[in-house]
Amino acid sequence: MTRPGRSPIEQALTWGTATSSLAKGLLFGVSALFFTRVIGLSAPTVGLGLTIAGGVGLAGAFGSGYLADRLGARRVLLATTVAQGAALGAYTIARSAWVFVLIAGVAVGSEAAQRTARTTLLARQFTGGDRVEVRARLRVVTNVFIGIGSLAAAGALTVDTAAAYAATMAVAAVLVLSATIPLRRLPEPPRAHEDRHRTPLRDYRYIGIAALNGLLTIQFGLLTVGVPLWVTGHTRAPAATVAALLVINTAFVALFQVRAARLATDVRTAGRVVFAAAGALTVACLLYAAAADGPVAVATVLLVLGVLAHSTGEVLAEAGGWELAFELADPRNAGAYQGVSQTGPAVGAMLAPAMVTSTAIEHGGPGWAVLAGTFLVAGAGTAVLAATAVRRSGE
Repeated sequence: MTRPGRSPIEQALTWGTATSSLAKGLLFGVSALFFTRVIGLSAPTVGLGLTIAGGVGLAGAFGSGYLADRLGARRVLLATTVAQGAALGAYTIARSAWVFVLIAGVAVGSEAAQRTARTTLLARQFTGGDRVEVRARLRVVTNVFIGIGSLAAAGALTVDTAAAYAATMAVAAVLVLSATIPLRRLPEPPRAHEDRHRTPLRDYRYIGIAALNGLLTIQFGLLTVGVPLWVTGHTRAPAATVAALLVINTAFVALFQVRAARLATDVRTAGRVVFAAAGALTVACLLYAAAADGPVAVATVLLVLGVLAHSTGEVLAEAGGWELAFELADPRNAGAYQGVSQTGPAVGAMLAPAMVTSTAIEHGGPGWAVLAGTFLVAGAGTAVLAATAVRRSGE
């Protein structure tokens, strides 16, 4: 999971990312069935509980940045990792809706707080292009191990018993908790001094970029919710195409995310990279929409081309977004700034399922056009804000 020569910080983060992503892959496969068949909750109750938990996640993503500045990013990351692992383990003894909602709030909130603490740790330990490249390597690890975890979940799905699902949830908890082992051995990185520094709540340019990044984050819901529903309900492509498209996306990110990160070398180029990402996502929307009208072979080809364009937009948007989030932040207040940068995507992830289904899935071509326009506006707005930041700083 690590390579010789990597810093102890990167090695610890790589281990933690791999184990938590493996756990996430397991959860993707069995959690819904565990909640409904083992705990005995209805699907609407699960949906409502996870929506409430998503709100807790927003607070966790934002608030943990301030805690990281005051208590230390490593300590916050360590504490929230323990909290998430304990919550995943607690699912196995939950037997009521209220207990489920409480546990889900802790699990989702602590996971969101981890993301902010992790990016704060990166912001304090690495500089320049190294920060974005390390972040890119961690994202590759994330995608690969989520895929491995999803495949491993097939075992529990094949057995299809309450004991198998409960055991899988317990394994996921242990995997998350194992990330604390290397974290405990790390020294605490330097924290912000108590001198005067900018607050992100008054940095409207930074808030604007985070909000626009949240709109671009809708692309993830488009891939995991919109594309499966579109392929199976609105095209002639076989249902198995969905799995193939997800595999293509995972492989593409693994192969090209680090290379894409090297394109965003400063604030100006990062803005341009995000705009290029928006263009690629627009093309993807048009290709997905066109797949509704063709025979099986044509639809399949258009969908594959669409997911390639989509994946291109994904790696570019992430690369440009990371560079902007790091370089436009006040380094003396890194945690608070990273908390804001993580809040935008958290909002986007929460809204994505409803946004995607209410546009593309319900209205077809016009809905796809709305999504395409949303991505273009977000990308163009980000490029403009990045350019004004460069002019203001005199770069």
